[in-house]
Amino acid sequence: MGRRLLYGILLTFVLAVLWLLLSGMWWHAIITSFGVFSVIASVYMTIRFGVLDGEAAPFANLVRFGRYWIWLGGEIFKANIAVVKLSLAPDLNIKPVLTRVAVDGGSDLARTTFANSITLTPGTVTVEVEENGFLVHGLDESFADQEGFRDIGRRALKAADGEPS
Repeated sequence: MGRRLLYGILLTFVLAVLWLLLSGMWWHAIITSFGVFSVIASVYMTIRFGVLDGEAAPFANLVRFGRYWIWLGGEIFKANIAVVKLSLAPDLNIKPVLTRVAVDGGSDLARTTFANSITLTPGTVTVEVEENGFLVHGLDESFADQEGFRDIGRRALKAADGEPS
């Protein structure tokens, strides 16, 4: 019960702050009351549906996810440069490829983070999510490096579940 209470408090706080930042209307009584109602209704539904857990409120992982997103931002930057070089090459010798990427366990949050990270990285798209892996489209064969995918998977697992990479 203690963990669920903590998740509920954290979720309520984050939703309230997010609503205040996005609306910018905390001085209008009627608008603020709508915001309070929406936060309470959202948290109530999360509790009622039985999904209030570490994945619904992953705020305990913020530091790990922060490090992960900083690392992923660097990888996205490098992939952008690779895509630009490939597309500006005089011969434009692009060889698209479909490849299967193995997923070694982890929570739904870790798997989702992994699949979304592949899609966010220019030159790759997660096409299909399967029981034990993903089908990934790469702009070129150079974007289908299995070791690179394993590195993303290890880091996503560590960010989401706290498991060592």
